[in-house]
Amino acid sequence: MKHLKTSLVAVIAVLFSTLTWAAVIPISAPPILPIANPTAPNVDAKGYIVMDAITGKVIAEKNPDVRMAPASLTKLMSLYIISAALKNGNIHLEDKVRISNKAWQTGGSRMFIKVGDEVPAKDLLQGIIVASGNDATVALAEYIAGTEDVFTGLMNAQAKALGMNNSHFTDSTGLPNPAHYSTPRDLATLARALTQNFPEDYRLFSEKWFTYHGIRQPNRNRLLWRYQYADGLKTGHTDDAGYCLVASAVKNGMRLISVIMGAPSDQARTEDSIRLLTYGFRFFETRKLYDGGTALTQAHAWKGTNKQIALGLNEDLYATLLVSQYKNLQANLELKEPIVAPLTKGQVCGTLNLVVNNQVVLSKPLIALADDPKGGFWGNITDAMSTSFHKIFSKNTEQANNG
Repeated sequence: MKHLKTSLVAVIAVLFSTLTWAAVIPISAPPILPIANPTAPNVDAKGYIVMDAITGKVIAEKNPDVRMAPASLTKLMSLYIISAALKNGNIHLEDKVRISNKAWQTGGSRMFIKVGDEVPAKDLLQGIIVASGNDATVALAEYIAGTEDVFTGLMNAQAKALGMNNSHFTDSTGLPNPAHYSTPRDLATLARALTQNFPEDYRLFSEKWFTYHGIRQPNRNRLLWRYQYADGLKTGHTDDAGYCLVASAVKNGMRLISVIMGAPSDQARTEDSIRLLTYGFRFFETRKLYDGGTALTQAHAWKGTNKQIALGLNEDLYATLLVSQYKNLQANLELKEPIVAPLTKGQVCGTLNLVVNNQVVLSKPLIALADDPKGGFWGNITDAMSTSFHKIFSKNTEQANNG
């Protein structure tokens, strides 16, 4: 019995020793490598673009400036004019709009309004955004401008003002016409302006359903159901244009806009929009770096009353970069030497350069944040002498460096 106990103890000791030894064997793990610059997804469409809504930075693109048929994406420009009219007080949401025969007869997608009806502008606005109603679009175009032709003139003028240099509209709805065209970049520019200038109307783009006269219609933007960060904007489709989608989404405070034109199907434009937006959110980040109107440096103002002038930016500075680039981001200030008074607030006195790996990725002008009038007589004499000495010293230093 004693020998049996001894044997069991020995066996247990051996097993424990084996288990202990197995637990401490080091496991060789592969090294963690930095992620290389990512490649944008392959998208089966005639053209696309992904843009940050705050900075305007283009994250990915394909044929961004090629003119294409926009179909109902045209309504984004119509909606811009409508929102401007509402904001300026030219029309009001409660206004009753009488429906003309032309509006009622307009083909394509419809809100199903009737001739002679007086429909609140608010309902028509929802009918355009959610149901993509051509009839509602023409009705509001006529209410604002008298005729659709005059309204179209407003659309083209606004496109020019926004810098949409490759866009031209022949109607308010996007019905096929060889002279009716836009581009992915222009439409992203328009969507960006809508989100920034009319936030009170933009919220309507996230509505999934619209009911009028007992007819319930879904928003054609499937991203509202399939992508949790999406909150707009507009679909479009004709045989000529293919399937199009301008989308916008917000994640962690960053808003991205994607435009797909000429996709082969509704499913393709939806899934590829998700791919593009996911790519943008995964690999890029937009950060606020500096506040506008805040002093970034103090510079000597030659011949000035105050001698020192605060320099900064005229507006908040945001940057959109690869996430991996921020650890190498540097800010360099270049001043225009010498800075001589009188100086006026807003006067450019230098440049702020954002640099990553010795490459300038963004430049903004440094401005005077206050006026600095010319100083008194003796101060000016002293500064004049100092300025002359400064110039001579700088010239000699430069020649010595070049020699």
